[in-house]
Amino acid sequence: MTDTAAGGLRGQRSPDLRRNQWTFGIGTLGRDAIYTLVSFYQVVFLTEVLDLPDATMWWVSAVLLGVRIADAFLDPVVGAFVDSTRTRWGQFKPWMLVGGVASAVMTVLLFTDTGLRGGQLVGVYGLFMLLWGITWSAHDISYWGMLPALSVNPVERERMAAVAKTFASVGQFAAVAGVPVAASAVAGVDGGDAASWRFVAIVIAVVMVALMAVTIALVRERKDIDLEGERTGIRELLRALFRNDQLLWAAAAYLLFMLGYGTTGSFGFYYFKYVYGDEAVFPVFALFVGLGQIAGLATFPFVRRRWSRGQIYTWSTLAILVTYVVFYVAPLNLVVLGALAFTLFFLASFIMLLMLVFQADTIEYGQWKLGRRNNAVTFALQPFINKTSAAMNTWIVSATIILAGINDADTAADVTDRGVTMVKISMLLIPAVLVVLGYLVWRAKFRIDEALHAQIVRELEPELRHRPQD
Repeated sequence: MTDTAAGGLRGQRSPDLRRNQWTFGIGTLGRDAIYTLVSFYQVVFLTEVLDLPDATMWWVSAVLLGVRIADAFLDPVVGAFVDSTRTRWGQFKPWMLVGGVASAVMTVLLFTDTGLRGGQLVGVYGLFMLLWGITWSAHDISYWGMLPALSVNPVERERMAAVAKTFASVGQFAAVAGVPVAASAVAGVDGGDAASWRFVAIVIAVVMVALMAVTIALVRERKDIDLEGERTGIRELLRALFRNDQLLWAAAAYLLFMLGYGTTGSFGFYYFKYVYGDEAVFPVFALFVGLGQIAGLATFPFVRRRWSRGQIYTWSTLAILVTYVVFYVAPLNLVVLGALAFTLFFLASFIMLLMLVFQADTIEYGQWKLGRRNNAVTFALQPFINKTSAAMNTWIVSATIILAGINDADTAADVTDRGVTMVKISMLLIPAVLVVLGYLVWRAKFRIDEALHAQIVRELEPELRHRPQD
């Protein structure tokens, strides 16, 4: 059973809910298209378009792994800056604007052939990736940090998160299915060329900035209660992160899930080109993926009325495990694989949405336990998780395609049975184990259920209504 509408602040309707859920949500459509472009097609651009040799790819994959993990550890510091910001436009919007424009520029550079090769390419590409990560964090942390500042009502948070994740899924699907098709069409050749990939990156970057401008201009933060984060120094930053045990366990579970989920998605292009044997059908397969995600997010509010968050997470994990196993042994039939992908990403959308609201709930938990509210610092762990998992996803894909002989192959006929098996294990079986491990961590350690969050908000209500500003 779900929690019933609570009295007091937790059950209060936000005055701008209808306006905010759409103007907030649309701001992430282009953002997620950009993120998908980088996380899914960065390796494809390097191996299939620039045609880098194995030796260079080993160095590139190692540098990208190191740079993205190092960048991820800077995210909480960015979160502290956001929480400490005081401007006439609020805490979040200035960072969204500056970070959005800067990361758009860096995205275009990541998909630009500089003409460099060997060690020079590795060094420059690593620098581009570091700058992309930092500028991405500026708007990603501020964007998601704004969510808990719009409402303390869990039903409203779930609704706004569902709308935002739906827009995100549209952006992801458009990038997954549309980027290789668009690059090919612009270049006039299958797979596109460096110039066509750069053009596609420019178009998506412009769309991202334009849609983020809608959020920046139109979202209204609550002024009737105090949901702003507090000014945060290094000592407060460390306390907010390491003494909020529920935040850490939620982050650990989400990281394990994203390591599995992201790895599966990152293999899509290679699976259809070198295992299935026809890369032209990949956009059709991506359609099943996108529809699955969107259907899951649309269905979530109805499922949530019947089952608790814990029940949804448990049954979704079990069903995902079964789907992975069936996918591994399934015949190479597009309808069968599409149906399995629809199921897998339908269920994964439930878990991703749950993880978002779990993380939002740890903000009130941290304020209740530590006496300080840190919206952006708390949500800084989301890009930390996304970057760390994406770095590992990229490394797993890079290592697999090199060891499986795919980087030197031209067609599926050039890949051995051993190579095909390596791809399927990395794409399906390892992710299944990681998703289950994430669930087990959450089940053993995460304690904030609906009842505890209701108790926390009741006890915090006087502070939320009357806490003096810094």
